[in-house]
Amino acid sequence: LFPESIATEQQSLGLVKRLLAISVSCITYMRGLFPESSYGTRYLDDLCLKILREDKSCLGSLQIVKWIQGCFDALEKQYVNFGFYALSSNPTVTEMYQFKFKYKNKVPQMDISSNHREFVAGLCSKDVKHASRLLLRTLYLLMQDLGPLPNDITLSMKLLYYNHVTPKDYQPPGFKEDGSPGDLLFAGDPINLKVGSVSTDFHLMKIRVTTEKKRVKKADSNLIQKNGPTEISHQGLDCEEDEEEESTEINLLNLAFSQEEVIGPEKKRKVSEPEKLPLNGRK
Repeated sequence: LFPESIATEQQSLGLVKRLLAISVSCITYMRGLFPESSYGTRYLDDLCLKILREDKSCLGSLQIVKWIQGCFDALEKQYVNFGFYALSSNPTVTEMYQFKFKYKNKVPQMDISSNHREFVAGLCSKDVKHASRLLLRTLYLLMQDLGPLPNDITLSMKLLYYNHVTPKDYQPPGFKEDGSPGDLLFAGDPINLKVGSVSTDFHLMKIRVTTEKKRVKKADSNLIQKNGPTEISHQGLDCEEDEEEESTEINLLNLAFSQEEVIGPEKKRKVSEPEKLPLNGRK
């Protein structure tokens, strides 16, 4: 399922792509967005993974596969910094899944961090497999603890880029310039949940989930980000966890839509999105 070794940048890129595809597949499967026919089955040791495939009988799953492929293009070019998948019940966001990507020069070690546990070791398949399995298992367990979604749910995605390397006119296949500037609101009392991260000599990938506190049945206390921001802007998301504001409420997600007030119009983060996907007829 994963490369035997991560000795080259291409092998590392392949790992990140697979982790992204499996994670998004996990989210859509565990949240009941598409029928069983839209998934294939793979195993990572004792962990049964459901992987999205191009199911021509389900236009929604076909669209998500295209979104993932578009993100792959931005990853290959080392442009994308953040990817967001948001499940919304108008006008409020119900759940948001954040994928953060970093690109780095080769160094002679691997740093894997999840739930405050760190492992530093050589780049062998065992280490990478352990980190990947831990990340996916944590995500699966978290999905099982989330309450049911509203009936009128819409799935949307946004990609944020590293401005200093991304051409102004760049758009991944299937994406367009973000045409819906405005505030995305969470109803109730949202919390940030840190799923984990996997790091190689060439890439770093982190996953977080934001949802309403009342919708989490029983979250591991190690997953809850106690010092989460009250506002998540595109600029703020570029900060490390220990630099974020000391607050536990996230009542407003201001996804770069009023960045000009904070960092000026010349540094506004480039954002793109595909068409939103209504999921009224999900399984």
